[in-house]
Amino acid sequence: MALMRSGWLWRQTSVLRRWKLNWCDLWVDGSLCFYKSESRRELEHRVNLKFTCLDVRSGLECRGVTAPETNPQENVVVVQFKDSSTMNLCANSEDESVAWKLTMLETRRNAVFTYDPYDDSYHATHLNNYNTLYLTPGLGPGTHHVIVQRDPYDGVIDHLAMGLLAGVAAGAAMRSFFWAPMFFC
Repeated sequence: MALMRSGWLWRQTSVLRRWKLNWCDLWVDGSLCFYKSESRRELEHRVNLKFTCLDVRSGLECRGVTAPETNPQENVVVVQFKDSSTMNLCANSEDESVAWKLTMLETRRNAVFTYDPYDDSYHATHLNNYNTLYLTPGLGPGTHHVIVQRDPYDGVIDHLAMGLLAGVAAGAAMRSFFWAPMFFC
C-alpha cells in the first residue's frame, strides 16, 4: 500500500474540543491514521476517508472553527463525514492545508487499474459505493471478475478477543499447577 501524504497536523478532540498535535499518515486506500509521534508506534485514531468522507474544506471555507492559538484560520482543514459529523484539523501553513485537502479528496476518488493483455494497457476503473468492481469479459481473459477491497483492520477485534480469552484460560490452568505441590507436602 502506498503512502500519499504524511506530516504533523493539529487535531481537535471530539469530547473536550482541545487541539492535539499528531503525526498523520494518509494511505492510498483512504486510511487517515493519527499517531502520537513520528515513530508510528502508538496509533491513536484511524478514519477511512474512502467510505466515510463527504467533503473536505480548508482555510476560509471553514466557518465557525477556531484554529489553535498559534495558527491562523487559513491553516484549518475540516473533514465532513456522511453521518453529518466533522473532524477539525490544522496544518502548519496555508499551503500545507490546501495540499492536505487535495490529497484527501484524491484518495476519496482513487481508482483501481485493470490490465488488458490484448492491447497491453492499464485502464482506470472506479469502485462503486459498495467498494466492489464488476468487469466484463472484454476487459481481460476469463469470465466476470469481482474485485473486493477488504479493510485491513477488519476482524482485528475478533482476534484480540480470542487472544485474551486464550490468555485467561492458560492463566487459570497454570494457576492450578502452581498450587498442586502444596497439597502433596
